[in-house]
This record gives sequence, C-alpha cells and structure tokens, in this order.
Amino acid sequence: MLKQKARTVALAVLVTDLALTAVSLPLTWALRHGVLTSALPTVFPLPLYPLDQYMPLLAFILPIWGLLLYAAGFYRSHRTLPLGEELWAAAKVSFGGTAMLVLLIYGLRLEFVSRWFLVLFGAVNFLFLASEKTALRLTSRWVRSRGFNFRTALIVGTGPKAAQFADFLEAHPHWGFRVIGYLDDDNGGEIRKLDRWPCLGHITDMGTVLGREVIDEVIFVIEKGKLGEYEEALLVAERHGVRAHVSLDIFPHVLARPILEELDGIPLLSFTTTPSNPVELVGKRAIDLALSLVLFLVTLPIQIVAALGILLTSGTPIFFRQVRCGLNGRLFTLLKFRTMKPGAEERLSEISHLNEMTGPVFKATRDPRLTGVGRLLRRLSIDEIPQLWNVIVGDMSLVGPRPPLPDEVARYEPWQRRRLSMKPGLTCLWQVSGRSEVDFDRWMALDLKYIDTWSPLLDLKILLKTVPAVLSGRGAR
Repeated sequence: MLKQKARTVALAVLVTDLALTAVSLPLTWALRHGVLTSALPTVFPLPLYPLDQYMPLLAFILPIWGLLLYAAGFYRSHRTLPLGEELWAAAKVSFGGTAMLVLLIYGLRLEFVSRWFLVLFGAVNFLFLASEKTALRLTSRWVRSRGFNFRTALIVGTGPKAAQFADFLEAHPHWGFRVIGYLDDDNGGEIRKLDRWPCLGHITDMGTVLGREVIDEVIFVIEKGKLGEYEEALLVAERHGVRAHVSLDIFPHVLARPILEELDGIPLLSFTTTPSNPVELVGKRAIDLALSLVLFLVTLPIQIVAALGILLTSGTPIFFRQVRCGLNGRLFTLLKFRTMKPGAEERLSEISHLNEMTGPVFKATRDPRLTGVGRLLRRLSIDEIPQLWNVIVGDMSLVGPRPPLPDEVARYEPWQRRRLSMKPGLTCLWQVSGRSEVDFDRWMALDLKYIDTWSPLLDLKILLKTVPAVLSGRGAR
C-alpha cells in the first residue's frame, strides 16, 4: 500500500516536471521573440522563426529530460536531503539537458534554432523546476513539522549511538519521522533505559511489538560485533512487511561514502572515495569525447607546425611514447611530442642531482636533455596536445590527476596511491596552481582534493583556468 502510494506520488511529480519542461518551450519562445526583441532591439534585432517550428523539439526534449530527472533521483524519498542539493540536481538536469539538446540540434543541422533561445530555455526550465521543488519541499516540511504525513519509527538499540540517532530524528521534525519507542538489543539481564522514549521490550519481542503497535519503520542502530544477532529481528520485520533500516556507523571510514548496490540480486554495501553518480560520470565521458575531438581538429595546424619543427631540428621520432599508470594502476601508452634528445631516458641517472622536486618525481628547470624546439613546446604545453588521443580512446580524461610513471607509483606511500582512483587527466588542480612550483606533497594533496570534491562544475573551473596557466607558462618544465 505504502509502496504503491509512493509510486503514485512519484509518477505525479514526474508528470508535473515534464509538463513544466514542456511549458518552458513556448514561454522561452515568447520571451525571446516578443519581450527581448522589443526591450533590447540592439542585442536581439531579429525575431525567431514561428513557434510551430520550435514545438516539435519537444519530441527530443521530453525523453531526454525524463531520463535525466529519473537518474537525478527526484522520485525517491527526499525527507532528509538538503534543499540545496535538490536545487543543484535541478540545475544539472536543466543545463545538462540543454547541452545535450545543443549537440543534437547541431548534429541534425537544425539551423533555425536560435542559440539565445537554447540558453534562455535552460534558464527558464531551471527556474520552473527549482520553484516547483522549493514549493514541494517547503509544503512537505510545513505539513510534517505539524504532525501530519509522518512515519512512526521503532529504534532497536540502547547504546549511545541509538540515543544520538533518536535525538537526531527528533531535532528534525520536518523529515517526518516520529520515534514511538525502542527495543533493548541485549537479551540478557535487565532492560536498559533510553531517555525520553518508552522501552517496548527486548529485541526478541519484535514480532509482538510489530503486531501490537502501528510502526512504519524499524531502525537498527547496531554496535560493533552484534550484526549477526540482528538476523532474526530483521526477518521478523520482513514478515510483517515493515521497512527496516540498519545504521551502519560502525566502520572506521573517514572519506569513503557508503553505497548500497546489487549484484545479480545479492545486496552489496560498497564504500567508495570516488564519484559514483552514473549520470555525472557518463556526462564527464561525453564531454571528454566531444571536446577532445574538437580540440584535436582545432589544434591540427599547431600540431603540424610542432611536428615539422621537431623533424627539421632533431629528426625522428616526432612522438614520444611512454608507459604511464592510469585508473587504479592500469598501464597505458601516453603520447607526447618529443622534446628531448635521443637517449634521454637512459641519461636520467646522470642528471638526478638537478632534480628540484621532492618525492619520487623528477623536475628540472635547466634539463640539459631538452632540445631548443622542445623547450618552447614545453613552455607552451604544446607537447601535451597528442594526449587528446589518449582522451579520445578512453585512457585519460580532460581533467584529472596527471598520470604518473610506474617507477614513481612503486615509491608512493599508501595514502598517495589513492590519486590513481580516478582516470588521469590532461589538466588538474596542480596544473593550474603553478605546476612544478608546487612541491610534491602539495601536489598530492591537490589531486586528492580534486577526487574528494569532484563535480562537473569543478572540471569546468579547471578547464577555464588552464588557458591562462598555459599561456603564462608558469611552472612549465
């Protein structure tokens, strides 16, 4: 009954979201065609094509938005999700969907669609979705804080964590949970007391309590070493059709986030320190592929000039191939324009005293192995352009920690290996923070900060900062 009700509500919200998205199109057309053309004729001098030419775009928009809205998790319970996170998800749907729409329109050569229309459509759609989500959230919180639309919860456990959890629920009435009591999870001796809430019995009384009380949720706040003792109580909750939760604050993870997954019907509790949202990761790969292809073609004249410069001054080979460590230590062949004299790798031990970087990496301002052309290519980062091919084939990303050498990885401390947990990139926080002017420990800290705080917006910021960093040549060696 409850599950069917939840599905009905989710379907109603989805239909509302899609209706608002559909309404966004003619409203955007009217805003751009009428209001802005009249108010700002110098900026928007030309009217749009008729609305009936724009309306068929809904055949593309509604399926794209439907998938993005569902993938963003809008139709699961958001009782405990901060409003800010929900609005950020709405922004990603609106502007991410608009970006996909732009690619589709230009791929199909629909030249009648105005670029300003697309920009305004994303903004209008976001305002609609954000307003709807805010109104729904505020209304739900107001209703729940006054004792309506709540779910009764039974706490299993009497330890400090159980008391803390119950206090937490009580401090957030807008979440819509009401604690009606607790069960003592210690089957031996006297019942232990939990302040402010009545004890309804021992954990062995679970069946009796569920049959007697109106309980929507059972929350097991377990202590270390007791998980196995809760098996029968979990089965009792299952037989009564009552939703059960297990508080898993028993593992000593500082950074890893718990994710519940399923493998062929087998539930798995996974802990990860890397981004795991499939929509965002697919979007990252799509942007990598699209941008790297465009950049590869745009920089082709520069690549030809660089190749000729290498060929005429120091002969072949033009490219330098080197084995690097990628995602989780996978080996791949990295491509660069050759900037050093032949046999440079064999001479590394001879010039180790010139190393200016701490840690297991080698960086030298006056590396004698560099050719004249190579020094210029490095200063402008032109030698890195062939790595766009590594991005295209999937070994690298546009943004991510720089790929290390296997020999460097072999000398990593355990905590430093975590930088291999994301696909390596052409540019990164280290690249836009001074590159070789940053010491090794700070470099590692920047890479881990990127992994722990990754978002599409962070990638965009790094890409935008890369341009002035490359042009200035700061820290390039």
